[in-house]
Amino acid sequence: MFRRFSANFAVLSVFLDALIMAVCLHLAGVLRVPLNQLSFVKFVAEPVQLPWELYLLFPMLWVGVFLLFAVYDGRKNMRVWMELASLTLGTFLATISMAGILFLTYRDISRFLFLFFVGSAFLLLVGWRMLYRLILRAGIRPGREIHKVLIMGAGKVGRTLQGYVKDNVEAGLQFVGFLDDDPVKHDREGVLGSLDDARKVIETKGIEEVVIALPRSAHDRLNQVVSELHDLPVRVWVIPDYFSLALHQATIEEFAGIPLMDLRAPALTEYQRMMKRAFDLFITVLSLPLVLPLMGAIALAIRLDSPGPIFYTPTRVGENGRLFRMYKFRTMVQNAEMMRATVEVKDENGNLVHKRKDDPRVTRVGRFLRRTSLDELPQLFNVLEGTMSLIGPRPEQPYLVKMYDLWQRKRFAVPQGMTGWWQVNGRSDKPMHLHTEEDLYYVQHYSIWLDLQILLKTVWTVLRGKGAY
Repeated sequence: MFRRFSANFAVLSVFLDALIMAVCLHLAGVLRVPLNQLSFVKFVAEPVQLPWELYLLFPMLWVGVFLLFAVYDGRKNMRVWMELASLTLGTFLATISMAGILFLTYRDISRFLFLFFVGSAFLLLVGWRMLYRLILRAGIRPGREIHKVLIMGAGKVGRTLQGYVKDNVEAGLQFVGFLDDDPVKHDREGVLGSLDDARKVIETKGIEEVVIALPRSAHDRLNQVVSELHDLPVRVWVIPDYFSLALHQATIEEFAGIPLMDLRAPALTEYQRMMKRAFDLFITVLSLPLVLPLMGAIALAIRLDSPGPIFYTPTRVGENGRLFRMYKFRTMVQNAEMMRATVEVKDENGNLVHKRKDDPRVTRVGRFLRRTSLDELPQLFNVLEGTMSLIGPRPEQPYLVKMYDLWQRKRFAVPQGMTGWWQVNGRSDKPMHLHTEEDLYYVQHYSIWLDLQILLKTVWTVLRGKGAY
């Protein structure tokens, strides 16, 4: 149902993209002489005549990569940033492939001409798509049909879907109204009647898409409504109320021909998980030669400062609720856990606060390690193991997780990290279990660029020592 364009438009996009690439390749050759005035460009006396094979090969290769990244799939890339990410990634891979072809064949083609072609083609590919989005936003729908949507169920799920339909005009959907058996809801905006009025509303309003968003308690009513609509020319969609039980998002997969709903589906796609893991390993392996001597010095200081082990290995809750052992330098006295009740207090709202600046259990070396966050360095070994990531929600203590509300558990939909959005926005000044919304922001907006941003902010936050105790 939610698709930005039809199959015809997808085919048109393929031909338009291929034409843009061929035109940009030709312009790169023609404009090469006028660009001689640039100081960093080698002088060329005549326009460059490019081999005709490239006019076929480059567009075919570029379009093929776009097909690989589902750029032409009408059900994907609904958001602008999603489409830009697909275009950028596809262009990057196509550029590397085309450069390899030139290196093995036509090596006399200048690098500037090639980069000019790639840059201009990318800008035009992005430009016409953004222009098309602006046209749709303006309410102009060239050659596109409007699909009228009727939602059965005016509850929370139905209202959420209504907002999504209205916010995504490029999907070609028009919200018509609700049907609901609850008489209390009949006075609310958009409710056209009860479920018994379904046939009449569908026929008089010209409905093409029916979405059933009824609660689990209305299972029998659901069967009745679906059976009554079987002879009408409408598509019927069902939103299972079990989605409210999902950890972060629910996905539908097929097993032996039977559709199964995964209520604990991870927030990251397989590609995102691969990129995140590669990023973790690259940064960790690169930093270990510098960090290991420092860790040795810290271990010696801890041993000389107070009796007890060098490392502290508490049990923490990781991705999807799995328990694991987290490595830290010990910053407290040996019997710190037995003294926990002496430092835990409740704030004015009755929320448990388990950290404070004047914690008597912290050792002299431990106070320095906490202020500089050096006590977290051993978690690099957790990153190597794969039990943690460099960036992500902070692993929580199991006894605090038991007090979580359902919505707070969504923070475990991604790998837990050494640093994250919460850490660079307050740290101990904002107790983690009382500010889960910081972690949910990260879960909902994850990207490798956000990881880089958090990593850079972490350096500044650590140097300032703000909120660390």
